[in-house]
Amino acid sequence: MIQLDQYEAIIFDMDGVLIDSEPLWKIAMEAVFKEVGCPLTKKDFQKTVGLRLDEVIAYWHSVVPWENYSNKEVEDLIVARMVELIEENGKPLTGVVETIAFLQSQNKKIGLGTSSYELLIHTVLRVLNLENEFDFVHSAENEVYGKPHPAVYLTVAENLQVKPTKCLVIEDSLTGIIAGKAAKMTVVAIPEKTHEVNPKLILADYEYEDMSQFLSVLQK
Repeated sequence: MIQLDQYEAIIFDMDGVLIDSEPLWKIAMEAVFKEVGCPLTKKDFQKTVGLRLDEVIAYWHSVVPWENYSNKEVEDLIVARMVELIEENGKPLTGVVETIAFLQSQNKKIGLGTSSYELLIHTVLRVLNLENEFDFVHSAENEVYGKPHPAVYLTVAENLQVKPTKCLVIEDSLTGIIAGKAAKMTVVAIPEKTHEVNPKLILADYEYEDMSQFLSVLQK
């Protein structure tokens, strides 16, 4: 059972935790990769869940090289499509708004640490009406290494002025769980529903079906 009083800060991942964006990522990437001559399917993208977009593109370029487009051009096309999809379809996952409100009522610091780029962070927070709910927001875009490296989470903790051991991380992917554990933080897994179940998610300290279940545990 989680004892909330043991933690001073709760740090959320974004994709698959705040917003059901993983299906949108798959739509955007499948369309753009097909456009540039790299025919991948949504199932292929399971292999790169949780990585920073530039790392995803570099990986697939090494596996199925394409011509006529630079990696940066592919990246820009995917980001532009994602902005459109988020604005058209974005809504908070079950329990997200209520959980953030409860944590605020308990005087907890609230951070966001994500592999998504700043443009997408701003788009998501605006669409979900969460722009003013986080004490510090940080993208792995601004780190040398993305998840599973712990840098993004360590930077959030530093800016919140909270020791990593006093931080509780909420993640949906194995890559993110490894990042949180490497940062010496306690990790809650709320698995993203469109992925195949990964038995390695057991590496998290706690696992819940959705954010509402997590909230009910906190309220007890």
